[in-house]
Amino acid sequence: MRFLHTARVRRWRLVFASALMLASQALLPPAQAQGDTPVYKCPGNPVLYTDAISSKEAKTKGCSTLDGNPITVISPPKRAGASASNASAPRPPDSRVEPQEQRARDSDARRILEAELQREQQRLSEMQAEYNNGEPDRQGGERNYQKYLDRVTELKAGIARKENDIAALKRELAKVP
Repeated sequence: MRFLHTARVRRWRLVFASALMLASQALLPPAQAQGDTPVYKCPGNPVLYTDAISSKEAKTKGCSTLDGNPITVISPPKRAGASASNASAPRPPDSRVEPQEQRARDSDARRILEAELQREQQRLSEMQAEYNNGEPDRQGGERNYQKYLDRVTELKAGIARKENDIAALKRELAKVP
């Protein structure tokens, strides 16, 4: 019994000491490192965060001090594509593309679309052969019938997606002169 009493007393002393320490820290003003200036948040559109004004100026502008960590501003990365495209061939906005150049672009686009259409049709025929009219061959890891049914469902959905992709490619080809 005496052991329990001393353990309980120790625990309460620890809790009391911790609470006392927290309370004393809360009453102390926030410390600033030597040479640090406060950061102010000034109202407006956009909100301005600055440390370049005095406390008197901050009061007149209606700014409030920020407690805690200083604010870090990260500038957005430069876009590499924008500078490369602008540097290659600056063109006035009212100029048009030469007819020969446009025909070359159209023929390249048609060739790329036709090649992609051919690849998609080839993949569709492979998927249909594997699907085998809804009865594909069972694989070694499909001893469980539900796994087999799941694979059949995935194959059917994949075939439907390929057919939609082929239809979209054909529509795109119809648009290209």
